[in-house]
Amino acid sequence: MNAAAIDRGVLSFLEGGGALGDRIRSGMHGGSVKATSAGLGCGAMFEIRMPLIDGGPESAYERLHIKVAPRRILVVDDNPDSANSLGMVLEVEGHEVESVYSAQDALERVESFKPDVVLLDIGLPGMDGYEVARRLRARPGFERVRLVALTGYGQAEDRERTRSAGFDGHLVKPVDFSVLEQVLK
Repeated sequence: MNAAAIDRGVLSFLEGGGALGDRIRSGMHGGSVKATSAGLGCGAMFEIRMPLIDGGPESAYERLHIKVAPRRILVVDDNPDSANSLGMVLEVEGHEVESVYSAQDALERVESFKPDVVLLDIGLPGMDGYEVARRLRARPGFERVRLVALTGYGQAEDRERTRSAGFDGHLVKPVDFSVLEQVLK
């Protein structure tokens, strides 16, 4: 296969290649794609060039970070890997974070940790997140704590159910950090 044929194949892919082609094309902003190969069976090299974007002093790294005042956040999820990784991301952003892995631990920990925000998994074993939210809302002094549901369900009826249980926000897993930023503001 010659280089021209490879270039045509790549361009054809980028012009109609489904989600990945759409994603590459939409982000090119005047860039280019080139493919080269020494021949059939020799592999190929793809070169994607994109122009620098003059975004002022703010770097791309800074644009990706959550920009809200530091908060005390309790992360409650029965999956320790999920709770801890979300907690680590939030700590990097400057928040003080504690993670717990059960409903009972959440109800106990809020008393001493005094969080500003509780990110609460709905699907906890035993006592679910809805019941934890109801119990937290019934405690004096917890009316101002922001409760945010973490769930795999994002339909309108799911959001209404979390609202009815006393949640202030509803995040669908995996968490979209731009949405999380809005919830934390």
